[in-house]
Amino acid sequence: MTAISAIVTAGDRDELAECLSFLSFADEIVVVTSQTRDRTPEVARRFGAYLLQGTWAREGERRNAAIEACTGPWVLEIDSHERVTAELAAELRYLTAISPFTSHELPVDTFVGRHLIRHGWGGAYGEDAYPGLFRKGAKRWGLERSQPSLTLDPNRGPRLQNPVERHAYRNLSGLLHRLDHNTTLRAADLREAGGLGRRRSAVCRSAAEFWQCYVRRKGWREGGFGLMIATCAGLDPLLSHLKAELEDE
Repeated sequence: MTAISAIVTAGDRDELAECLSFLSFADEIVVVTSQTRDRTPEVARRFGAYLLQGTWAREGERRNAAIEACTGPWVLEIDSHERVTAELAAELRYLTAISPFTSHELPVDTFVGRHLIRHGWGGAYGEDAYPGLFRKGAKRWGLERSQPSLTLDPNRGPRLQNPVERHAYRNLSGLLHRLDHNTTLRAADLREAGGLGRRRSAVCRSAAEFWQCYVRRKGWREGGFGLMIATCAGLDPLLSHLKAELEDE
């Protein structure tokens, strides 16, 4: 049977333990973390995972290091707040045994607390799918601080049928925390690039992002949750610009 290496980017240790409990189907588990003072090593050892610890300045560097640490021909990349259901695990085992492609997208069911939100995701706040299954060497992360870019081999296969469950936000406050964190990173990227552009352009991008999430991606169907997601996605370009602009003054 074709081997699958599962990469888990560690966060909260309780989330990590639950995430790892769903990965018994994988032939190898690599837990990557920048934290050294919590119980992540203990949790990783309990599930027989290889622990990759280090200090990486950027998210892409950390994820690329984890990919390099894998020994299997296929890599499954998830975060500790994601869960691989039994149905998805079976599909992953079957697909990696027969697929002639170099990558496949995983559909995503994202929860805010106990609420499954299917519509309106966009930008750094959520997506309906991502290239989480790939052959080693077919995917590489960029070095941007916020939303690092991806380089993928063009031989991409069809999207899987069964979704990964993403429990990224315990409540609406989690969205606000993501907004603050992401815009701080994006502001640093803008300053490093050396060209902030005009504030008016940032306002236009913000309006466009809100429209994309709330109207085109049907965030309105999710009620207040959809409005909140669209508002955060909409504020992202403008707030990033303002943080970069004010830091330069």
